[in-house]
Amino acid sequence: MSALEPVVSRIPRPRTIVTADPELDDLNSMIRFLLYSNEVEVEGLVYASSRFHWRGDGRGTEFFLPEREYDKPQTSWRWAPSERFIHDAVEAYAEVHENLRRHDPRYPEPDALRAVIRDGNIDFEGDTSAESPGSRLIADVLLDDRPGPVFLQLWAGPSTVARALMSIEERFRGTDEWDAVHAAVSAKAVITKFASQDGTYDDYIAPVWPGIRTIEVATLAWGYMARRTVRAEDQHLLSAEWTRENVTEVGPLGALYRVWGDGRQMVPGDMTDYFHLSGLSADELRAQGYQVWMDPQRAGEWISEGDTTNMLNLLVPGLRGHEHPSYGGWGGRYRPTEPGADTWGLVDAAFHPGGAEWATGGPTGDEGSVARWFADAQADFAARLRWTVTGWDEANHHPRLSIAGGIDREAAPGDRVALEASVTDPDGDAVTLRWWVYAEAGSYVGEVALAADGAQAAIEIPADARPGDTIHVIAEALDDAALPLKAYQRVIITVR
Repeated sequence: MSALEPVVSRIPRPRTIVTADPELDDLNSMIRFLLYSNEVEVEGLVYASSRFHWRGDGRGTEFFLPEREYDKPQTSWRWAPSERFIHDAVEAYAEVHENLRRHDPRYPEPDALRAVIRDGNIDFEGDTSAESPGSRLIADVLLDDRPGPVFLQLWAGPSTVARALMSIEERFRGTDEWDAVHAAVSAKAVITKFASQDGTYDDYIAPVWPGIRTIEVATLAWGYMARRTVRAEDQHLLSAEWTRENVTEVGPLGALYRVWGDGRQMVPGDMTDYFHLSGLSADELRAQGYQVWMDPQRAGEWISEGDTTNMLNLLVPGLRGHEHPSYGGWGGRYRPTEPGADTWGLVDAAFHPGGAEWATGGPTGDEGSVARWFADAQADFAARLRWTVTGWDEANHHPRLSIAGGIDREAAPGDRVALEASVTDPDGDAVTLRWWVYAEAGSYVGEVALAADGAQAAIEIPADARPGDTIHVIAEALDDAALPLKAYQRVIITVR
């Protein structure tokens, strides 16, 4: 039993199902996800298709969509004949599971993860013509008797989730149970998606299941174009030096992580995947027949974790980013995209008057609500990779942070709200506590006076605050280890 267990075991964990296609960024995101499998309940790891990747049916059926980048019928598209990247990631996890359990006993057994791997609707893009093992798993989870939410992460196309919902509709529509089942599933499912990588969300999910909360998490900050958005002071976290020291040379999971010039392709011969090469210019790559769509980088540098924003707000319980899309967290902060619909998109960094996120954006001046957390997420990732190769005494762990009196408060205009934190460090490190008002996350627009002294803080509720306004206060504890880690708590004050 680790020293961490008494603190973390009482925290409810979000339930989630990941659907992913075989692209290198999905593999990298899967590696990160498994390192955080102690923070969530993993209900499914499902292979899925997209407009960029599909397996074919193995019978020579040709599939052709003329508006895509390929100009001739294909029997499969960018899918290796014996694709198993999820299995590979879980097998690497199995090699380090014993060490991970030393740091947190909640890490699931490898067999528990293997038991929830399924093939989804992978034959063709957007194909929902038949159920699949993956779609049946998703339907079963959505219909079980456990309360929601269940976060359905779409790293690929929506077709497997669409097929699951179709199966539920086919089973219950026309029965006395349909209205109740439709309402319950709509309330339980939360979809996060990196764009709609096939047409089934727009064609089926949105019109038939309009009550399902859907969060569009497509960003540059964690994808192939991260260098355009990550803050200048954080660009080194994409470098070959940082990645080699903290990722690729750290255990079996780190060794599996894809970087520029590593000599590997997800599908051998894929002319859109030139990331395994280094030392060639874009023109030289084109001369070899590659479709070059981003500038080549040095060997060993970051490539992409494009789908990581699907998961990030689930992984940090103290920040409470999974409780509501507008709260924000490592995965960014979101606002409604259509009146009357429960659909959400990443905020423009300048959206909230007086907010700080514009200033924290990168070279393009956008995605500040994601970029502001990038360094914290990378430091945490590096620490967890070290857990895979060390015992408890050889690694750093998060400070333990709690707030006396609870994290949800009410106050009237003019009130002074006193806050007190309790913070310790399981490794005996010194800890610095910082308090700040997350202005963009709250609904009150204006300046909020905050006074802080170590573990004590006080908030003055503005006189012009209206009933129902919220003020979000973040307590952030940072230890002084060689590779420091942070813990967070968010207090939400509602004006009465």
